[in-house]
Amino acid sequence: MTNKQRLDEIEKFIREHKYADLHTLGTKFDISLSTVRRALNELETNGVIRRHHGGASLVDEDSAASDYDFITQDDRQSEEKHRIAHSVAAKIESGMTVIIDGGTTSYAVAKLLVEKRLVVITNSLPVAALFSEVGSCETIVTGGTVYARLGILYGPTCEQALGQVHADIAVCGGAGITAQGLWNTNTFIVSFQHRMFDSSDETFYVLDSSKHDRRALHLTTPFKPNLTVATDAPPPDDIAQAITDNGAKLLLPN
Repeated sequence: MTNKQRLDEIEKFIREHKYADLHTLGTKFDISLSTVRRALNELETNGVIRRHHGGASLVDEDSAASDYDFITQDDRQSEEKHRIAHSVAAKIESGMTVIIDGGTTSYAVAKLLVEKRLVVITNSLPVAALFSEVGSCETIVTGGTVYARLGILYGPTCEQALGQVHADIAVCGGAGITAQGLWNTNTFIVSFQHRMFDSSDETFYVLDSSKHDRRALHLTTPFKPNLTVATDAPPPDDIAQAITDNGAKLLLPN
């Protein structure tokens, strides 16, 4: 197969599946990851696909993606997410076990952890793909049903997996924060995060300041001890007071 034929086949595969990770393409076409990366770089230059860490998606699919798609959300508030991620990553030390969910700010934290020696437990397909490319971490992926739009695994099998492990820290994202507590849009996410809370010594709830004073469909949890809200700017006074009054912590970038 010539390079042109291979490139055409990779483009055809991504057009059919809308998204593909590096390892899937490498296995499918029996080529090295470096060859896959070169092919994706060329397709991106041609405006066919859009590169993401660990894979690529079809440009047309990106533009039509819903408000809840992982890829769409990953580009929003990127500077704020980066600042939050740095403050949380500084709290995570080599040797720890960390649960990371499928939120985009959680993913930003994950990207800063790849050089640390960790055990990472995740229901996030993008996070799993990220750590599959590094040798410093042991990665455990929960079972469950694939929710492709959010890039997560969910369901009873997924939640049972967390019931059998213990972690030092959990990192999870959210859709909103008010004085009542932390909110999310999806019942599958809420149920999984409850398991995260129960299975970890400390939970970092990461969300940027655009989520301040914003409710979503489900109240995930009220503020409580062993929960730290990590955000990029001070929240409104009533939220900050509720965090303190209920024994939770507030983490802001230095």
